[in-house]
Amino acid sequence: MMTAEGVSVDFEKIEAISNWKTPRNVTEIRSFLGLAKYYRRFIENFSKIAKPMTELLKDKVSFEWNDKREKSFQFLKDKLTTTPVLTLPDLQKDFVVYCDASR
Repeated sequence: MMTAEGVSVDFEKIEAISNWKTPRNVTEIRSFLGLAKYYRRFIENFSKIAKPMTELLKDKVSFEWNDKREKSFQFLKDKLTTTPVLTLPDLQKDFVVYCDASR
């Protein structure tokens, strides 16, 4: 969502994410990750954080929800609901640029 302050997440989506129940099957994981991936630019190391859940999307992997996956799910929910507003840098201050060479 674009505001006068910068780019941020839609507050209705934040509420939906906050209320999201723990996935019980692969379809529910895909649904959650579909929404989460839309906002991945707001979360540093998104792929690494989501990996425990994305492992369940592979062929011939039985659905086994464990503490590692629950932690990943809750961490992503937290990051998605407390995301900062992205703004242009203040060129009068020092700032750090992180580059991702994988793209």
